Amino acid sequence: MNYILFDGVVRNALLPFTFTRPVADIRVGILTIREKWEKYLGSTTTTLTEEYLSDKFPMVEMEENVMINAAYLPNEVLAEMVKSLEPNQMIMRDDDIIAFYTRDTQEEVDFDSYENIEFTDECLTIEHTWDIFAKNDAAIREDFELLTEDRVSQPIPKSVNCIAPENIFIEEGAKLEYVTLNASTGPIYIGKDSEIMEGSVIRGPFALCEHAQVKLATKVYGATTVGPHSRIGGEVNNSVLFGYSNKGHDGFLGNSVLGEWCNIGADSNNSNLKNNYEEVKLWSYEKEGFAKTGLQFCGLMMGDHSKCGINTMFNTGTVVGVSANIFGSGFPRNFVPSFSWGGAAGFSTYITKKAFETARLVMSRRDVEFDQKESAILEHVFEQTKKWRKDE
Repeated sequence: MNYILFDGVVRNALLPFTFTRPVADIRVGILTIREKWEKYLGSTTTTLTEEYLSDKFPMVEMEENVMINAAYLPNEVLAEMVKSLEPNQMIMRDDDIIAFYTRDTQEEVDFDSYENIEFTDECLTIEHTWDIFAKNDAAIREDFELLTEDRVSQPIPKSVNCIAPENIFIEEGAKLEYVTLNASTGPIYIGKDSEIMEGSVIRGPFALCEHAQVKLATKVYGATTVGPHSRIGGEVNNSVLFGYSNKGHDGFLGNSVLGEWCNIGADSNNSNLKNNYEEVKLWSYEKEGFAKTGLQFCGLMMGDHSKCGINTMFNTGTVVGVSANIFGSGFPRNFVPSFSWGGAAGFSTYITKKAFETARLVMSRRDVEFDQKESAILEHVFEQTKKWRKDE
């Protein structure tokens, strides 16, 4: 069967992360949503997403297709229901379409003619940016079970001080010596060819993905994911780094999400709790204003290719768009539009020529090409986000 993941109505609520990727390619837990579905389905998937993203994330449509709402994270029950779909059947949860089987093109689907199969079990959904860290605990636990079932971990080195070793899984090529791992609070997954340097103290749930690195004497609290080729140092709590991003030095990152190709300067910190302990409001691209999150703890949401200089201070509930460059003393405002250059003293437009030069250099250091597809996506984001930039 041909499976296609579609963005659905939550796409705009997941900006700035979905400026540069489909909903399916958001990482939560150990795997991206796409990787989860592909493991459960035993099949590759393609994507129905925004037109400007389709060169990089194409859709392959065949005569028979099953369309899946990427906001829904799979489990065994839901995956079996999806695999069992027949023509003109759809899976619903309340008013949401989770999946449907179609022989028509997307413009011709008539849902009135469909048989409705109700999904009544529990499953994780990603509907807001803060869900990525708030639901990361449950997502890590589910992915850990999925990835380690009927497999044997590499041996835990003798120098490692560990609690609940049965909840620790180490992939081939991982390096760790003289570290403390406490998996009594949740599973710890250490990916292929990753590294945890000496003196680090880590509490689960924790996921260190392939080729990622924990630097010397890092302190990590639970429900944290370090995506592929990312690095962390200092103090990190309940945060998700998608991949190829660095928070490599001292400083605090908490209740936060970093996209790809981000860099947090040395001794930079984010606040994750307001001084008055009130509910955190976060910039909403849908409402073009600040919206309630229902959370007391909420830190930094940073889109792809954004960076900050040393000693940067982020207020509680700060949203940074794509390709922003932040530096200087004081707190920058808690919504920094894409392609902004500056800090608390004011911002100017970070022109694409300069931004692309930096992106090309950064990506080449990891042997990844900044190609025409990447530049076309970022050019589109630059134009799409103009209305929020004001040179000061």
